[in-house]
Amino acid sequence: MNKIYQIFSTLFFIGYVKWAPGTIASLASLIIILLLKIIFRQTTFIFLFIFIFFIAIIFVTKFSKSINKHDAKEIVIDEFLGIYIIIIFSYNFDIFDSEYLKFFLIFIFFRIFDIVKPFPIKWIDNKIQNSYGIIFDDIIAGVYTIIILALINVFI
Repeated sequence: MNKIYQIFSTLFFIGYVKWAPGTIASLASLIIILLLKIIFRQTTFIFLFIFIFFIAIIFVTKFSKSINKHDAKEIVIDEFLGIYIIIIFSYNFDIFDSEYLKFFLIFIFFRIFDIVKPFPIKWIDNKIQNSYGIIFDDIIAGVYTIIILALINVFI
C-alpha cells in the first residue's frame, strides 16, 4: 500500500525529477487536467476534484509518515490540485483570444504564487504542519491565480 501512496503523492513519480519537480508537475498537471476536462462533464469534473482532494489528504499523510518528512519536495499532488481548481473556474473567462494564452498564464501565475508564497500561503506553509498545509498552500496559490485571471478578464 505504501507504493500507492508514493505513486499518488508524487504524481506518478514526477516529484522525483531532479530539476524543478514542482514546475514539471505543474506543467504535467495542466496537460492531464485539460484531458480530464475534455473527458468529463462539468459536474463530474468538479466531483473528481473533490474526490482527489480527500484522497490526497489521506495519501500525503501516509506517504509523509513513511518517508519521515513533512512537505517533501517529491510530493507534487498539491500542484495538481492547485492547477485543477484554476481549470474549474477558468472556463468562465472568455476574454482570452487564445486558449494557449490562457493556459500559459495559468501556468505562469500559479508558479509565481507557489514560489513567492504571498500571505497567507507562506503562513499556511509554515504553520500547518500536516497534509492540509501541504495541499492548501497550493490551492490558495490557485485561488490567487483565479483572481488575477478574473481581473484580466474584466479589465482587458
